[in-house]
Amino acid sequence: MSCHPYDAMAAQRLLPVLRNADADEAVRRTTALLAAGCRVVELTTSTHGWAEAVARTAPLADAHGRPALIGVGTVTAADQAETALDAGAAFLISPYPAPEVRAVAALRGAVFVEGGFTPGEIASAVRSAGAAKVFPAHVGGPQFIRSLKAVLPGALFIPTGGIRPAEIREWLAAGAAAVGIGSGLPDDPGELAAVFAALARPCCTGCAGCAAAGR
Repeated sequence: MSCHPYDAMAAQRLLPVLRNADADEAVRRTTALLAAGCRVVELTTSTHGWAEAVARTAPLADAHGRPALIGVGTVTAADQAETALDAGAAFLISPYPAPEVRAVAALRGAVFVEGGFTPGEIASAVRSAGAAKVFPAHVGGPQFIRSLKAVLPGALFIPTGGIRPAEIREWLAAGAAAVGIGSGLPDDPGELAAVFAALARPCCTGCAGCAAAGR
């Protein structure tokens, strides 16, 4: 049995956000990330043929034998949410409040990380699902996450937007559960694997059991 996406994101601590030109490129990049020990990947609706990319990568496993958790970001409409879930998406993410997507997720029992920037938007997302994407994160900086954690201590925050890989630990120290990175990750397989290995924490017993069994 696979673990909850929240557990996997918090264990991985780095969430790659892929905005590729087409489905083939998205699949190649996702496959490389999985081979490097990354398990949770966010594809986006800005990629031409994104639903095909989700369908092709959702059945895969990472380098440790754990089932991949392929999510879809920039989901802002109900039809996108339905298409993503039908393709096998493990979770949905929006960049800003998206009531239509929230309704689809509730109806289908899907994981939805709703985006927000103001404290009110972020608190609303957290009340709905326990998590929020903070976007664009670079505007507020790590101190903004610290302030949010002070009033929403149990929330899972995923700051995304304008964050460089070298800054990940600063955001984690401020209280982020995982950090969304859209660019700047190394292409070299060994260097990429080292990035994930340096950040990774143990996940839940469910996914540990999957890895031990080779599933």
